[in-house]
Amino acid sequence: MGTAVKKTISLPPELAKEAEELAREQGKTLSAVVQDALRLARKGRLKREFYQMQGYWSQKAKEKGILTEKDLEKYLGK
Repeated sequence: MGTAVKKTISLPPELAKEAEELAREQGKTLSAVVQDALRLARKGRLKREFYQMQGYWSQKAKEKGILTEKDLEKYLGK
């Protein structure tokens, strides 16, 4: 990892306790547990955005009558 930026965060007591227990169980630092949680949240957000875009373009294709790869090839003139 490159450089780290230090941040101060506030957590409700029960969440702080859970995070500390998780860190202890996994043999990680509290910082590593928070980083993992943020990465997981980012991955979930990107996955949702991907599916939204996929749905949008699938709908556009259906509107044009493109339902198969063969339809797409015809549409693209291949």
